[in-house]
Amino acid sequence: MTRIILPELGEGITKATVACWHVKVGEDVIVGQEICEAVTDKASFVIEAPAAGKLKNIAVHEGQDGQVGGVLGTIE
Repeated sequence: MTRIILPELGEGITKATVACWHVKVGEDVIVGQEICEAVTDKASFVIEAPAAGKLKNIAVHEGQDGQVGGVLGTIE
């Protein structure tokens, strides 16, 4: 199982809000595929799949905040 981690987004940014997920739980993903978008008060960021497989779960849903370094979901 591979964790989808909210990456470093810039100096001083500690959290971001998940704006939308581009895939649903159970759907196949490939490495590098854009799977969700996160936004801060300054910019929006695309999060890419770190591995191929199926999106197993979503830990941070649309409209919720995730912490930098925290798990957004998992791929199996």
